[in-house]
Amino acid sequence: MSWYFMVDTYISEEQGRGEYDDYIRRVKPIVEAYGGRYLVRTEQVSHLSRERTPHRAIVIRFDTREQLDACFSSPEYGAIMLKRAESVDSRAIIAEGLD
Repeated sequence: MSWYFMVDTYISEEQGRGEYDDYIRRVKPIVEAYGGRYLVRTEQVSHLSRERTPHRAIVIRFDTREQLDACFSSPEYGAIMLKRAESVDSRAIIAEGLD
């Protein structure tokens, strides 16, 4: 069963992007090394609600939950995650696919 990691990212006008661009550059090869495939990775986001207005959206597909968990608990990811956490407001969910 496939698993999806989905993220809304909110970039503060006052704070700016900080180290988020470096995080974006470095996270992709880590995700792919653990079998993740980006389905959506964009700042071209249309808002359907005034309460939810992310600046960036990401959807990553993993073949298994184990791959997803291994990726985001890996030492490689741990080394860069603060670049995201200290730069932008990100809200992630994990969902099981239908296949």
